[in-house]
Amino acid sequence: MLCGPTLVHTLLDRIEHAATRPGSGDVVFMTGGSPDRLSWAELHDEARAVAANLQARGIVAGSHLSVLAPTSRALVTFMQATWLAGATLVVLPLPMRLGSLEEFTLQTRSRVRNADTDLLVIDADLAPFVEADPLDPTTVVLQDLLGGDPSAYARPQVAPDDLAILQFTSGSTAEPKGVMIPHRIICANHDAMIERANLTDADVLVSWLPLYHDMGLVGLLLLGMANGVDLVLGAPQDFLADPGRWMEWIHTYRGTATAGPNFSWVLAARALRRRKEPLDLSSLRIGLNGAEPVDPATVRDYIAAGAAHALRPGAVFPAFGMAEVAIGGTFPDPMAGLRTDAVDAAVLEAEGRAVPVSPADETARELVKLGRVLGGMDLRIVDPEGTVLAERVVGELQIRGTSVTPGYYRNEAATRELFDGDWLRTGDLAYLVEGDLVICGRMKDLIIVGGRNVHPQDVERVVATVDGVRAGNVIAFGVEGRHGKEGLVVVAESRADDPAALADTVGVRVREAIGIPARDVVLITPGTLPKTSSGKLQRALCRERYLDGTLSRI
Repeated sequence: MLCGPTLVHTLLDRIEHAATRPGSGDVVFMTGGSPDRLSWAELHDEARAVAANLQARGIVAGSHLSVLAPTSRALVTFMQATWLAGATLVVLPLPMRLGSLEEFTLQTRSRVRNADTDLLVIDADLAPFVEADPLDPTTVVLQDLLGGDPSAYARPQVAPDDLAILQFTSGSTAEPKGVMIPHRIICANHDAMIERANLTDADVLVSWLPLYHDMGLVGLLLLGMANGVDLVLGAPQDFLADPGRWMEWIHTYRGTATAGPNFSWVLAARALRRRKEPLDLSSLRIGLNGAEPVDPATVRDYIAAGAAHALRPGAVFPAFGMAEVAIGGTFPDPMAGLRTDAVDAAVLEAEGRAVPVSPADETARELVKLGRVLGGMDLRIVDPEGTVLAERVVGELQIRGTSVTPGYYRNEAATRELFDGDWLRTGDLAYLVEGDLVICGRMKDLIIVGGRNVHPQDVERVVATVDGVRAGNVIAFGVEGRHGKEGLVVVAESRADDPAALADTVGVRVREAIGIPARDVVLITPGTLPKTSSGKLQRALCRERYLDGTLSRI
């Protein structure tokens, strides 16, 4: 296991230690035309020069720096320089879809202002597309900050409770809020993840995840940077252009740990099946599936596709995390593999109890086990009155401990709503099984039809299997109808030549699989389904657009 400075509670201290300690590793940037490899010590020297340039521009400990840039060596260097200067980092999301540019601009400007940004840094390739506004903070091109004299850097005083990151929530159920993540919380979460994952100097992290999302930023980039662990870093566009690259990086660099949302493992499985020459994925021991609901069939399909490439089945498993706990919440033991809980779906929906049944039972609903809570934290499941519930009884998941955020930046109302005493309300419906966490869905997304608690993920998973529907681009939600009764609506992207026939097929499939009819099936043009900057489905926004008639129907 890594022997890091476990009593040191600032990123500044840990980054310096990682850059100078014997055995510290390298970072390999895959974002250019060819791999760009340098040691963490070399990157640290470059970052010290950038930090000096920031200080020359008036940046001091406590300043807030927002950055809009794609993954690159320049961006990572700037990120480290921000922490070396004692400043708070705000990484702004890039647009996921070209059709949402206007919305992206509005949300970006909102984040910049809500973060009290002192300096806005924009990549040179993006700068021409950002129109200046009189209310914007001072803006500088990222590349203009690079280079200089590292010795001009003056080390500031940084305390464990100082803000390291303002991580804006993805906005899947509400307007994005700035999660405050002090240095001590990141350090505590890293220590807990290192212990559970048995991370050592022999490990090699591999990531293509966006650096504006907590899994990519805190869970992989910072874990490598602050602990001197080898990291192979690509960009989301590299993965999306060719999902097979992810697997090739693991093969080439003997990657041992990686992570991705459920949809990415679907694309990786397809890429592995298309390969004519086998890869060697035997080095992988942590393949984390998270950031969105995990479909057990997806994990099994990837494992099956990886069999021809020496993948060890136990290496791939789901876990739970969220920005409000830095990133890591629960984690199974490495190489535990996929573990699931088959429960009676009817009892779960009607009574909120997870009664075990045979996986082959026609009433079974299969849910994934997400592991035990990480060190330094406790979790509990409670009912709406705050009463702690027994095992296998569904309620709200709450967490407390060393990795929990102090709240949302300058949003007292949202912070009060976030906590029940010292317990953080996650908004997730969940239950426990012998210490393992099982999540059923989001409280705000729950659809109540005929006395049944229907989880939208179950409907979406069924609809995604219908030919003509774009997998991963389906949203289900409830709408109030006559006499106050809630009805089910399904919205899906499609390129169907006969949308009416496809809508009928979707309706039949939902009734057969879920047992309730869809009040309405809406097919929309590809690329228009509401999603967050990290690709999560925005069910509340989709419902709003359905009700006001602004969905792009085909």
